[in-house]
Amino acid sequence: MRGWLWPLQEEWTLADLVSNITAMAPEVFLVVTALVLLLVGAFGGRRMAGPVNLAIVVALIIAAGLALRDIPNGSLELFGGALVLDHLSTFGKFSALIASALSLWLAHGYLKTENRLSAEFGILVLFASLGMLIMVSANDLLSLYIGVEMQSLSLYVLAASNRDSLRSSESGLKYFVLGALSSGLLLYGASLIYGFSGSLRFEGIAAAATGSGSGSVGLIVGIVFLLCGLAFKISAVPFHMWTPDVYEGAPTPVTTFFSTAPKIAAMVLIARVLFGPFHHLVADWQQVVIALSVLSMCIGYLGAIMQTNIKRLMAYSSIANMGYALIAMASGTVQGLSGLLFYMGLYLITTLGIFACILAMRRSEGMVEQIDDLAGLSRAKPGLALALTALLFSVAGIPPLAGFFGKYFVFMAAVDANLTWLAILGAVASVVGAFVYLRLIKIVWFDEPAEPFVPASFAQISLAGVSALLMLPGAIWLLPALAKWSQIAAAAMFVHG
Repeated sequence: MRGWLWPLQEEWTLADLVSNITAMAPEVFLVVTALVLLLVGAFGGRRMAGPVNLAIVVALIIAAGLALRDIPNGSLELFGGALVLDHLSTFGKFSALIASALSLWLAHGYLKTENRLSAEFGILVLFASLGMLIMVSANDLLSLYIGVEMQSLSLYVLAASNRDSLRSSESGLKYFVLGALSSGLLLYGASLIYGFSGSLRFEGIAAAATGSGSGSVGLIVGIVFLLCGLAFKISAVPFHMWTPDVYEGAPTPVTTFFSTAPKIAAMVLIARVLFGPFHHLVADWQQVVIALSVLSMCIGYLGAIMQTNIKRLMAYSSIANMGYALIAMASGTVQGLSGLLFYMGLYLITTLGIFACILAMRRSEGMVEQIDDLAGLSRAKPGLALALTALLFSVAGIPPLAGFFGKYFVFMAAVDANLTWLAILGAVASVVGAFVYLRLIKIVWFDEPAEPFVPASFAQISLAGVSALLMLPGAIWLLPALAKWSQIAAAAMFVHG
């Protein structure tokens, strides 16, 4: 058993330790930042809450820059193989950190308006982000579990961060209880995999998976339990029960965070597990992923049709979108992994933009929560209405917006893997999804206005506007750049796997 016991089992030098720590520059930087700002927040009180949160936004952006480093030979194992640094981890780290930074930036103005600004909020986002970095770099079962739990524990507290709200406390409790159940499934699956492979490291598990015999059956059962535990993190059906209640009950900036950074980190982790040690068992786990995909798309959009609360609707929309991402994963090919990363990159941009629009739609009595409250937005804030319309059309997959190309690459990956029926089912589900988003657009543009909206913050307006512009055909640089990066990350994973 190498990995986390590496210093005790191998000869190593100070230079080796320094080299490993240097390669983990984003993680080390965030740990130091968290410890320093935790002390500043503790001794500075509420007057330091604003500066601490803004400092964390800057720290997350700096860490994202540190993650964009050159990787020799395309892959670098750290700490005896417990973690791995490759182009896939770089993609996951950068995406998760930028999403975390923008979510916290949006939260700053909201919390200030609600008079609930606290240093603890940003610190929790920071520790959750640190867990995500470990998740996307995990190269053994132990680091996988540590990363997942470090992220999850912070998210449980964030869900219940509004202690004066019964809904927030209830959502945090539901998330914690169901999250504990998913952790149990994950641990049970990991124990089965370890028992039948004799290794914690993905490399050793891959060697066992390529063999035959009774052990392969135990590995497959372990994969199923592991997938069930990780499916909870991406809100895939039937492990989605927590999502609508938590999205509705949690403060809106927390919902924004839940919808973005943890999703990309969990999806990259699932891809690393399935396309790495279990790539030779694709015929076995493919059926499970297909089932999760079909259920998520269908139940996600059918559930969204019946919603009257904006955040609950976005919860079901998120569930459906994870179903599309799982179509690409089910292909089991490098094209599928590339399509998955491309789709998730666009999903992050559109989701951040939509939630920025939601946060910008505030009335004197509080946040807009019901779908009918969007009435009159086109007259009160035409620019914001245009941005929201572009983002909703994009997430619906309407050409020529960027979201159309995201679904196109996902469907093409399925067709290339002889899963044409799954691509057709995804296209049919998109028609149902279009109805969900068109209903919102109709209310925004054609319904009579209700009470006036209050002015939005610079962060909300700018993020909504930039996200919408990136979805337009005029942003010709985004799609090729994101597609190329997705291909590089996917190819490196297959070489490494």
